[in-house]
Amino acid sequence: MSKQVRVRFAPSPTGPLHIGGVRTALFNYLFAKKNNGTFYIRIEDTDQTRFVPGAEEYIFEALKWLGIEPDETIGKNEKFGPYRQSDRKHLYKEYALELIHNGSAYYAFDTSEELDALRKQAESDGKTFIYNHTIREELTTSLNMTHEELEARLFNNDPYVIRFKTPIDEVLVVNDLVRGEVKFNTSLLDDKVLFKSDGMPTYHLANIVDDHLQETSHVIRGEEWLPSLPLHFMLYRAFGWESPEFAHLPLILKPVGNGKLSKRDGDKLGFPVFPLEWTSETGEISSGYREKGYFPEAVVNFLALLGWNDGTYKEIYTMEELTQSFDISRVNKSGAKFDPEKNKWFNHQWLVTKSDIELANSFLPILESKGISTNIDYVEKVVSLVKDRANFVTELYDLSDFFFVAPTEFDPKALKNWKEDTNDLLDKVAVILNSIENFEAKNIEEIVKNWISENDLPMGKIMQPLRISIVGAMKGPDLFEIIFMLGKAEVLERISNTYKI
Repeated sequence: MSKQVRVRFAPSPTGPLHIGGVRTALFNYLFAKKNNGTFYIRIEDTDQTRFVPGAEEYIFEALKWLGIEPDETIGKNEKFGPYRQSDRKHLYKEYALELIHNGSAYYAFDTSEELDALRKQAESDGKTFIYNHTIREELTTSLNMTHEELEARLFNNDPYVIRFKTPIDEVLVVNDLVRGEVKFNTSLLDDKVLFKSDGMPTYHLANIVDDHLQETSHVIRGEEWLPSLPLHFMLYRAFGWESPEFAHLPLILKPVGNGKLSKRDGDKLGFPVFPLEWTSETGEISSGYREKGYFPEAVVNFLALLGWNDGTYKEIYTMEELTQSFDISRVNKSGAKFDPEKNKWFNHQWLVTKSDIELANSFLPILESKGISTNIDYVEKVVSLVKDRANFVTELYDLSDFFFVAPTEFDPKALKNWKEDTNDLLDKVAVILNSIENFEAKNIEEIVKNWISENDLPMGKIMQPLRISIVGAMKGPDLFEIIFMLGKAEVLERISNTYKI
């Protein structure tokens, strides 16, 4: 790659960061690191009407939790600062005026009432109103004014916007790193507003100017921005600047039905679509991956494979492995369906890689919240026995409650196999257990199983009721490990207290 790679993630602080935005940030980050480049974050807050307090802080906290840290941003290595567009608003008007002076843009003085009337007229005629080359010469624009008329309007501070003058009958051919060659007919495009009457630039102008001034080499963004590509390409050309390379990532699709995964789909369908929990201004709470017990590594791993693979069957990647393997040319063109169950599977894979002590430290507060007082060494041993069955740390208690609290209820399905002689047999097992001096799991197992064989008893006739009496249900790890962990006195007491049929 000939030029220095500089890529950015440029979110708008209009609410919580959607998981689709996280994937865009991740792919930019991986692309930068793979190519020894720079990943920076720019906050695009030119649309002050949609600004949501706390959203900017949320974005940075979410990306930090996921390990997607920028090389440059607000307050960090501000080589091309400021990195917040509202702090750069003094820059944009001169660039809008440059486009007017070179004939690539024009002043439009149409009022909102006039435009509404044109839209209604077009609608009544069964047409769609498009502000483009077919009508711009007839409207209240600088294109049909004398120099004196324009100067008078500007002197009087008549409200105006600056629109891009889209060329007529040109076929634009732009290369996309994901989609290949894409073509656009300029006659089908409208003349977008670049600079608004409130003195602020639109997204299109600010985005292009900032990407140029901050030396962005590649623009990697979601597919929803593909319709903006021809305008952005023409703006670079109009300024006489070298255009960055573009890559438009596939949509993340709903798990069921059709369409893009939206911000409202998550809690409605039972899974988070935000990295962190978010409370709206109205008090509505949307769940987050962090609060649901997902590991950041699992979220990153899952998102990386939504629309990309390295051509192998490998599924588990660390961030370092993703950096080494990532290739933008292997991003898929088609949308990637979000699979909540696969999401959980990834979390399980990462959970089992965690050390027992790390999981125990996360599990201990859950036990304390239930009024269970124990020591970390015991919890660590419990975790080692049950973690293979858990997707989340929060599931560890349901998988291991019998290690901490004796059962008071017993699985009714299992009790259907309780026979007339079951209680007597359990009493005999209790005597055997009480006689064992070396109360280690393997020794307990050998002695109990030898007794079962010597008495010509079916293994299930003893083992099933023994598990029920100690655990309360047909669940849990190796029974003899449970017996060893609980200790002789506790096991004997549980057997004696077993529900009698």
